[in-house]
Amino acid sequence: MQYLKAHGYSTQGGGKIFHGRSAGDPDSWDEYYTPPRPRGPRHIGERQQGVPESAWAPWGPLDVDDSEMFDVRIVDWTIGELQKPHEKPFFLACGFTKPHLPWYVPRKYFDMHPLDAIELPETLDTDRNDLPAFGKRLAAEVYAVSDSRNFSRHGEDHAMVLRHNQWHRAVQSYLATISFVDAHVGRLLDALDESEHAGNTVVVLWGDHGWHLGQKQHWRKHALWEVATRTTLIISSPAATRRGATSPRPVSLIDLYPTLVELAGVPARNGLDGQSLVPLLENPESEWPRPVLTTYGYGNHSVRTERWRYIEYHDGGQELYDHDADPNEWTNLASVPEYAPVVDELAGFLPTTNVE
Repeated sequence: MQYLKAHGYSTQGGGKIFHGRSAGDPDSWDEYYTPPRPRGPRHIGERQQGVPESAWAPWGPLDVDDSEMFDVRIVDWTIGELQKPHEKPFFLACGFTKPHLPWYVPRKYFDMHPLDAIELPETLDTDRNDLPAFGKRLAAEVYAVSDSRNFSRHGEDHAMVLRHNQWHRAVQSYLATISFVDAHVGRLLDALDESEHAGNTVVVLWGDHGWHLGQKQHWRKHALWEVATRTTLIISSPAATRRGATSPRPVSLIDLYPTLVELAGVPARNGLDGQSLVPLLENPESEWPRPVLTTYGYGNHSVRTERWRYIEYHDGGQELYDHDADPNEWTNLASVPEYAPVVDELAGFLPTTNVE
């Protein structure tokens, strides 16, 4: 935002753009909207019967109108900004808190996903057997501190949900929350289409991480596997994209900064770690030799290419998955001799220095 401001843009935002302090930064934002919280008690969903109060899973339908939800108030404000004339080019950020926990959304979104129609994700009972020691710890843990060699809380997410027969309800709640977000993303895009800015506005929709719903016998995030590290990324540019096109190339969220700088037509900025995605927007099949690096805690990294995921932990534990043959990442090939050259090649993309 600061770079765009320096090159003639106005910057407005609201909601969850960063985790934590987004507002109160005049260097970044000309305006930042924080809606007033509803008066009275907080909306509490129906904690599912049989789940103890200590369980991590806060979810359930709310008997409230959408207009009472925090995210909807952010969307309403953003639509208002789109309806205004703008004298300067603008950067407008609309941050959704959902589908983050707690999965409390109006009841109609739960009704879209009847329990008897819920499909559970594919799992393998023996999935943890070929994991290195630290991979097994990640699969079984709930929370971890920033230095993930040490954990602040032990948990049994998988066992907790199964023990209380809540797996279908957990998936239903996640789907309901996604449907809630989808509805209001759609409302926002409809407002853009109806505005005077539709023909010259770049739109980017992204999330910060994926979410395990039992895959690899793991719940939540806090891992380096595909489900936790893959996320939504959709870019629409009047000048650089065609409707409905997709690219199979793996890219990183750090690529968004240089991409938006190029699409905005402001001077390129040196020193960015990412690389502009404009070549992929113009031709989704373009060559893209850069793998994606993901780090979770000190010394724990994954490298993702179009075919392979390689994971190396701080204690030397390794995982290797062939996504052409094993999209669920069920078979760890890291110790298979014939794949040693693949391990060596991908390990070459790991950081040479880890910072506490």
